[in-house]
Amino acid sequence: MRCGTECFIVTFEKDGELYTKEAKARSQIEARRMVSSEYGSDSRIKKIVKKYK
Repeated sequence: MRCGTECFIVTFEKDGELYTKEAKARSQIEARRMVSSEYGSDSRIKKIVKKYK
């Protein structure tokens, strides 16, 4: 893990179904990029929430 990394819960839609994934990133923008690169640019991100311990 990198310094300053936080955990985000990303909810996104792909092929008409909703998915939820945890992403360890420094910011919401980086979490969005991680999901887009893994699941393709056709996935629509609905919500990004910071996970608190």
